[in-house]
Amino acid sequence: MMLDVALHRNLRDFPLEVEFCVEKGETLVLIGENGSGKSSLLLLLSGLLLPDSGKIVLNKQVLFDNLNTIQVPVEERNIGVVFQNYAIFPHMTVFENVAFGLRRRKVPASEVRVRVEEYLSLLSLESLSGVRANQLSGGERQRTALARALVIEPALLLLDEPVSALDAVAQERMRSELRSYVRNADIPCIAVTHSFRDAFALGDRVGVMERGRIVQTGTPQELMEIGSEFLHHFFNGSSQKGNNHP
Repeated sequence: MMLDVALHRNLRDFPLEVEFCVEKGETLVLIGENGSGKSSLLLLLSGLLLPDSGKIVLNKQVLFDNLNTIQVPVEERNIGVVFQNYAIFPHMTVFENVAFGLRRRKVPASEVRVRVEEYLSLLSLESLSGVRANQLSGGERQRTALARALVIEPALLLLDEPVSALDAVAQERMRSELRSYVRNADIPCIAVTHSFRDAFALGDRVGVMERGRIVQTGTPQELMEIGSEFLHHFFNGSSQKGNNHP
């Protein structure tokens, strides 16, 4: 077991209360409506939001434990995060954005260049290496954010709507590449999305979030077979808004 989580945090409209684990090489996709707590959970795991109580253990290292007053700082968690708004630095080039985390970790300059170029190639960003981030399209910014998250070779990968800014063809390719990356790197991954197509393609397991709780989990196929009033409403509503499921 690589990631073990039991957390409580009072949000504005309801308490977030979750307990789950994610194995090595496994992707857990969380789906749910806006305001269900999906993105807040990623912030809690990354350390950018402080839980009220609970415990986070990653690869046998305790990252948070309120009973023992353990709170590992964000920069020491070795977690790769891709936020929905990308959070890349507009004044920096693509290369500098991707290199940022490595330089914070004091990786030698020669290794920084090799690793950055590897991930620029992986995400088809080589030709944009010297372009400032504020000149990029939405899809290019999203791929830059992904490269920055992956280049540090994280122990955990957190993805918030990881392919939403890409066109349909690029989405299919990125889903496949992300799933392969997580399995090959043998790390846990949590992705949140509104799209059942993302959940079906990315997720080894899918968790349905409703008002701060994970109310159902299973493989994508299991959830489709089980069905529920909430899932029926969610998927029908999503497909009417343009997020088609398979």
